[in-house]
Amino acid sequence: MQKTLQEIARFIEGEVVGDGNVIITGVSGIKEARAGELTFLANPKYIPFIEQTYASAIITSREVKTASKSIIQTDNPSLAFAKVVGLFAPGEIKHPKGIHPTVILGKGLRLGKNVAIGPYVVIEDEVSIGDNSIIYSNSFIGHNTEIGCDALIYSNVSIREYVSIGNRVVIHNGTVIGSDGFGFANIGGAHQRIPQIGTVIIGDDVDIGSNVTIDRARFDKTIIGKGTKIDNLVQIAHNVVVGENSIIVAQVGISGSTVIGNNVTLAGQAGLVGHITIGDGAIVAAQAGVMKSIPANTFVSGYPARPHEKAKQVNACVQNLPKLYEIVHGLKKKIEELEINLKPKT
Repeated sequence: MQKTLQEIARFIEGEVVGDGNVIITGVSGIKEARAGELTFLANPKYIPFIEQTYASAIITSREVKTASKSIIQTDNPSLAFAKVVGLFAPGEIKHPKGIHPTVILGKGLRLGKNVAIGPYVVIEDEVSIGDNSIIYSNSFIGHNTEIGCDALIYSNVSIREYVSIGNRVVIHNGTVIGSDGFGFANIGGAHQRIPQIGTVIIGDDVDIGSNVTIDRARFDKTIIGKGTKIDNLVQIAHNVVVGENSIIVAQVGISGSTVIGNNVTLAGQAGLVGHITIGDGAIVAAQAGVMKSIPANTFVSGYPARPHEKAKQVNACVQNLPKLYEIVHGLKKKIEELEINLKPKT
């Protein structure tokens, strides 16, 4: 497949600066692109690659006015490039169709129109699955669970009993939703399990990556708000509430009963203690250790997490510790020499 740069610009509502007749045959990242391919530039740190890339053209923001090769100016380069990728995709993904004969279906099952269920799926009693939802092979759906319309559940996903999944939810391979929260009481020196009888509610348009664990609440609900996106290998403990349109990046761990607001970003490997609140619009940097609540629209980093500017100051001081040690060691020697010289002579 090939298109002119001008045709692509019309498709993404951008403006060509340069030769609109350039032929584009594919898409790639700015470092990997070759002649005939289109790439994009969204992160300012990659601006030097404008002159280095072998791509035939680049999708940029409107702030980029000129370059050594043709560009398409857009309001949102990442979104525009995502649309172009769809034009050059190798082919539509072939999802399962119909209900495979190896599927085990419980009693009282309520299936909507055009539901597809792959091989060796187990669905227990009183489950409801909405129109056009797709469940890949080897997945498990526990009893009395509800799944909305247009859901896409990939292979080896486990959704336990009494869980509610919204519309247009995507759940990737190996994820477990509704597993028991980690609740134990020490009785006579032994850890006794505390029953976890709550549930999990996943809102509409949530994306959940591979090998994520979302624990059921102890009594009430663990909630993931609509539009939230969760990366791979995330742990969300019992009774956690995540607001709408938040981003949770890979390997984040959220302890029980923490409340996370709307439009929050938790970067990779951040860890949050339990029973705290993260305000709307807050950003938690990668590997931050959050030990207390964070106000809305606050950027924190470090361990323990503190406002980012303060964390940078602390880190700068830590980097200077070897030099400070030498200075203090030198001062100590001088003080010792002064003390010797100041001692009265007998």
